[in-house]
Amino acid sequence: MAACLVIIASLFIGGLLVSIARDLPDTSGLEAVERTATITFLDQDGALIARRGSAHGHEVTIDELPPYLVDAVLAVEDRRFYSHPGIDVIGLGRAMVANLRAGRVVQGGSTLTQQLAKNLFLSPERTLRRKVQEMMLAFWLESRFSKDEILELYLNRVYFGGGAYGVEAASLRYFSRPASELGLGEAALLAGLLKAPSRYSPVNDAQRAAARATVVLDLMAQTGRITDAERIDAASTPIRVSRGASSQGAQYFVDWAAEQVRGIAGLDHGDLVVHTTLDVDAQRAAERALSSILDDEDLAAGAGEGALVSLAHDGAVRAMVGGRSYARSQFNRAVLAQRQPGSAFKPFVYASAFEAGLTPEDRRNDAPVRIGDWAPQNYNDEYRGEMSLREGFIRSSNSIAVQIAEETGRGHVARLARRLGIESPMRVDRSLALGVFEVTPLELASSYAPFANGGLRASAYGIDRIESADGELVYAAAPAGGELVLDARTGQRMRDLFLTNVRQGTGRRAAVSGLTIGGKTGTTNDFRDAWFAGFNSELVTVVWTGNDDNSPTDRATGGGPPARIFQAYLQNAPRHGLGAAPIAAPDALADILAASLDPSPEATPATPAARAEDDTDSGEDPIGAFLAGLGGRD
Repeated sequence: MAACLVIIASLFIGGLLVSIARDLPDTSGLEAVERTATITFLDQDGALIARRGSAHGHEVTIDELPPYLVDAVLAVEDRRFYSHPGIDVIGLGRAMVANLRAGRVVQGGSTLTQQLAKNLFLSPERTLRRKVQEMMLAFWLESRFSKDEILELYLNRVYFGGGAYGVEAASLRYFSRPASELGLGEAALLAGLLKAPSRYSPVNDAQRAAARATVVLDLMAQTGRITDAERIDAASTPIRVSRGASSQGAQYFVDWAAEQVRGIAGLDHGDLVVHTTLDVDAQRAAERALSSILDDEDLAAGAGEGALVSLAHDGAVRAMVGGRSYARSQFNRAVLAQRQPGSAFKPFVYASAFEAGLTPEDRRNDAPVRIGDWAPQNYNDEYRGEMSLREGFIRSSNSIAVQIAEETGRGHVARLARRLGIESPMRVDRSLALGVFEVTPLELASSYAPFANGGLRASAYGIDRIESADGELVYAAAPAGGELVLDARTGQRMRDLFLTNVRQGTGRRAAVSGLTIGGKTGTTNDFRDAWFAGFNSELVTVVWTGNDDNSPTDRATGGGPPARIFQAYLQNAPRHGLGAAPIAAPDALADILAASLDPSPEATPATPAARAEDDTDSGEDPIGAFLAGLGGRD
């Protein structure tokens, strides 16, 4: 009876194994590497930002790699690799006991050979059938290849995160040099990625990646692969991740640029190299500035999220941060978040008024104002009586902004905003002057560019040129040229207001030692959105802070978190090499106005005497009058 039962059980198990074996995948394509087209993104200086697609490095052999790189992988992935036949019974038993004690899966018992079988041939689903197939394929690999050959296959195919498959591609991705030149600490960092490439990536969390590398070094020391002295020396040697790879926030920019690449090159393109306008050093400064303020609860004042976009004067994007952490949220707030600009829209109101004939020295009464049943209030409901338009601007008076918008005409304000670059729908009603409509940070930055560059419209762009893998030019951006949309006199007056606002007004916290800064703050109702939009001689930068669910902050204003982020960014961004001036469109009007532009973007604001001289002939400015009449009904 016992013999019959054994025979029946054996037949059943044998039949089950045959059934499972019939579903094993085809292994004839083992040597072939399946890959998708790779898009490599470089910054304006040629530094690697990111690779999208399946980036495979060239095949390497064990002899070409540093011995400690192989030891690091074996220490963390499969200590008994050279002694088991493809299945590690001891490892399986240890993992089973640990999982039973924990009441859940906390350890895996797969060998490196099993992982290779799964990665090459099987799906990631966790079923008993797939596990049995994995074991069968592991035995097959061990019977066909030597241990060194299996290890080489593994190292050349395994995923290290960041689109990098294989140790050579990963080394180039994270350290910008081949795997044969890696140090012990760098080898430990790569080996540490294998457990969870995204979680331990230095791109997503440098501290977590470093801690994981330390764990790998400890395991190597425990298994006798390195000495304690080597472990200490490796742990104390700084690991320098390549500039582009160390900027995880640049992935927001890459997402934005990648969509444009697909539109330009189509979906069936081969490998491409995209030369972008981003500057990695500026990008890193922007990320640090945003996180340093928002990570401090006192400075953040209840703002849980933020965005920053920084453009050269011709619209070239030098830095783009779409949120506090790309790993936690891939939503790009710099490009996609539609938020009310509030007082950051007031420069368009004042520029419209100056085009219509008003001057910064004209006076209005800062007092409660009512239009029909609408009575907008100043911040804290404070009013200061009669003051100049200049003072009204730097104090961000709602009362005076509404008054001059009504005098000038809301339609004229909206048309000027359209000319300068505001493309979102605007409510051309009595609340227009207070920015009660929605824009994106990128859109607002583009529309501020004419205030900084002498009056030329500048659309934001991020791609300079695209090349094929063999260097053939696929696309080149046209020279950045802009239509003249702001006359010289209005531009000079607005520049005076912006600079004064940072020296004396609501933008004081944005001031940077050694730089001439101009800008404007913005805060919306219930402190839901806070903005700072400003510029220096090379960059136009917009910062937004708030909450994704549109909940109020703890009274965060534009002069608070956004101005502090702006200041921290420009304090640490490169001082040179980021600027790019647009080329004026070749038409007669541009030629006339270009002759009168202030040649120095950092020039000292006009003296009162000089402004008075300008004001005496303000009614005789034919260009200003011409621009004032541009456009039809909005």
